[in-house]
Amino acid sequence: MIQIDDTLVSLDLLEGRFICDLGQCKGECCVEGDSGAPLEDEEVAELEKVLPVIWEDLSPEAQAIIEEQGVAYVDNDGDLVTSIVDGKNCVFTCYEADGTCSCAIERAFRAGKTNYYKPVSCHLYPVRVANYATYRAVNYDRWAVCKAAEILGKKEGVPVYRFLKTPLIRKFGEEWYKELEKVAAEWEQQK
Repeated sequence: MIQIDDTLVSLDLLEGRFICDLGQCKGECCVEGDSGAPLEDEEVAELEKVLPVIWEDLSPEAQAIIEEQGVAYVDNDGDLVTSIVDGKNCVFTCYEADGTCSCAIERAFRAGKTNYYKPVSCHLYPVRVANYATYRAVNYDRWAVCKAAEILGKKEGVPVYRFLKTPLIRKFGEEWYKELEKVAAEWEQQK
C-alpha cells in the first residue's frame, strides 16, 4: 500500500495492467453485480437533474423503477447505489444495436446535452474507493468480466492508474495524481 494524503492506494494500481476492451466485454460491468453503482451523496441530485435529458433513452422498465423508488437506493450493505432493473441492469444502462451496454448519462455528455459525465464510481471502474474513519482505501477490483481489459492492458503495457488518469484526477485532484505518478516511477526503479 502507498499513502498519499488521506488515501491508502493498493500497489495493484501500479502493477496491474488494464485497458477497457468494450468490444469484448460489451459493458458487462453495467449489468453484473449485487447492486447498483456506488454513489456519493451529492451525485443523487446530479442524476435527478440529468433525468429529463436522458429520460427517452431509458427503457420503460428503468423509467418505472425510477418513478417508484428514484434514481438511487440503499443496498443490503448500507451503501447508496444507483437503482437497478430486474436485480441487475443499472437504470441508466442502454443497449446498442450490437448488444453492447452503454450509459445514457455518458452518451448525453458526449453529445453535449449535459455537463455531468456519470457517477464517479463508474468513471473510476475497475478502481473502487472505500471510506473509513481516517482514510480512504483505493483498490483495484479484479473481476472476471474485465479479463479482456487485463489482457489488452498487459499487451499495451498500460498500468491501471495510467488508464484511469482522468477519473483519478476527477476524484482526488491533479496534485494527488502527480504524487501517484512520482511514487509509481520510484516503484518501477526499485524493481
